[in-house]
Amino acid sequence: MHILHIVGARPNFMKAAPVLQALSVHPQVRQTLVHTGQHYDSAMSDVFFQQLGMPEPDCNLGVGSGSHAQQTAAIMQAFEPVLLERRPDWVLVYGDVNSTVAAALVCSKLGVPLAHVEAGLRSRDRTMPEEVNRLLTDQLSDLLFTPSADGDENLIREGIEPSKIHRVGNVMIDSLVRLLPAADRCFPGDIPLPYALVTLHRPSNVDDLPWLQELLTTLAALSTQLSIVFPVHPRTRQRLQQLALADIANSHLRLLDPLPYLEFIALQRRAAVVITDSGGIQEETTFLGVPCLTVRENTERPITVTLGTNQLVGRDLRKLFSAVQNVVNGGSSRAATNPCCVPLWDGHAAERIAQIIVRRSAR
Repeated sequence: MHILHIVGARPNFMKAAPVLQALSVHPQVRQTLVHTGQHYDSAMSDVFFQQLGMPEPDCNLGVGSGSHAQQTAAIMQAFEPVLLERRPDWVLVYGDVNSTVAAALVCSKLGVPLAHVEAGLRSRDRTMPEEVNRLLTDQLSDLLFTPSADGDENLIREGIEPSKIHRVGNVMIDSLVRLLPAADRCFPGDIPLPYALVTLHRPSNVDDLPWLQELLTTLAALSTQLSIVFPVHPRTRQRLQQLALADIANSHLRLLDPLPYLEFIALQRRAAVVITDSGGIQEETTFLGVPCLTVRENTERPITVTLGTNQLVGRDLRKLFSAVQNVVNGGSSRAATNPCCVPLWDGHAAERIAQIIVRRSAR
């Protein structure tokens, strides 16, 4: 049996790594890894492969950046001949990036069975390109692996055949569980405690320059109460270069380059609070029991709000300021979140995926 995996952006890597490993123990399975090159910066790609223990890609499509239409079309054009040449029994796609939906469309046109890992998540906000990618990919998939019960419910509501849906848990947590001991050895010694960890990358946040300026001013004000550590995404770095940063020059707001996986997890685990617009970080903080403030009006991961430590603050900077102050003053301590409180977030989701695919192919 030949399985082809598609990855293209950093969030895919943490999800694919445990699935590749889980399938490798089945001798009848041959695997091919295709990297679309959607993330082409080595700081955002190569080092993640190394730290996650992923094999070198068998094929790199090298599509690079572009508009959503340009990037999706480029991936489809580059992937189609690879798929025709390799002829896998299954293609596995991950998450909600452009690489995911582009590969799904090509597989559907060519009649190649498709499995979607992290299916069923919904923000119900179609202004997010990722939401459109999720909806289309799920409709085209033959197997849908969901991380939580809300994913199952969303898919059934949308008319997906229940026999296609398999709740397996969260593969990102598989990587987190496996690599936490190594991450603990990577904590930078020059970061003073306590600190807030900030990540922002969504266009709706970072492309609004007046609002981004106000956010930086708010973070600078908060840094008088606790240090702010801000690994800056390349897109966000470009926007910051267009702003006047005088407000933060004398603050305790520390701007860093993008961090490798282990170093970032180490920072996340010890943070007093995390401020983010990332979906995956909402999940990781829930597992780690770290308070998370999400700079969005909605989330495709509502389980992090109901079972975890996540609070949606939207773009209300007063609400953000107050929430961070609440953490500083002890009003929101690190949660005693037991990973077992989130069903199937136990580090074994990839093994369940492998068993289902192998069993399905043996029919």
